Amino acid sequence: MNVFVFGMGYSSKAAARALRETIDPELVIHGTTRDADNTAALELEGITAHVFDGHGSDASISATVADATHVIHSIAPNDDGDAVMRRHRDHLMASQNLEWLCYYSTVGVYGNFDGAWIDETAPCAPRNKRSEWRVAAEDSWRDFAAKKGIPLIILRLAGIYGPGRSALDKLKAGTARRIVKPGQVFNRIHVADIGRVTALAARQKLEGTFNLADDEPAPPQDLVSFGADLLGVDPPPEIPFAEADMTSMARSFYSDNKRVSNAAIKKALGIETLLYPSYREGLNAIYGTM
Repeated sequence: MNVFVFGMGYSSKAAARALRETIDPELVIHGTTRDADNTAALELEGITAHVFDGHGSDASISATVADATHVIHSIAPNDDGDAVMRRHRDHLMASQNLEWLCYYSTVGVYGNFDGAWIDETAPCAPRNKRSEWRVAAEDSWRDFAAKKGIPLIILRLAGIYGPGRSALDKLKAGTARRIVKPGQVFNRIHVADIGRVTALAARQKLEGTFNLADDEPAPPQDLVSFGADLLGVDPPPEIPFAEADMTSMARSFYSDNKRVSNAAIKKALGIETLLYPSYREGLNAIYGTM
């Protein structure tokens, strides 16, 4: 196995660690970063870094992609479309070694279901441009994989949290807020579960579109209260959603309200439970490392 990752960020690093832990500690992994200043840090983690900002391209990427057997794509699309499709589709199509593709999408593609449970059979009805771009990117990768004749897995990720990016970190930084919108829930997934599922899927060359969320969608204020209890501090006061000072992007997240099932990916991989089935296990583990 030879792995190339477009977008070596928070989730992709977890996937790289899980691949090495479960498959081969000496696994060859290449990955891209937007910022040349990040290359040294990636090299320290044993990842050969390439600079790719979606427009220009490190000249070594096309040659390296040709050697990859497994490609993971974690770069969000924008109004110009999918950067990898735009710059490297032909290189991937020409590869004689490519065996499996993984695309990280988002549960945001579903839109709003007023808090109801949904699974992968639910229609996509995105409510903002970001999610519309995701739907288009998914379609472009399905088309590519079909023409190339290789398996593609699309993982629709819930809100990502983990060490350094959690309610606990916000509480310690003094930036946590308890914004309350009655009936609102959010889906979440611990970054370690993203890594584990990606590694298992890579080993099986799993194909299809799957949700990746934890077992318990929950109101956002509940995480802040739980985290405050762990830290032994008072939670910040509740703020009604209608009165909250928020950016338009932050407010837009509250327009999607649904409970996303993870049953399909657990069945496909033969796993009974996630590493962190709910925010309680996830925050407890993060607290233990602080």
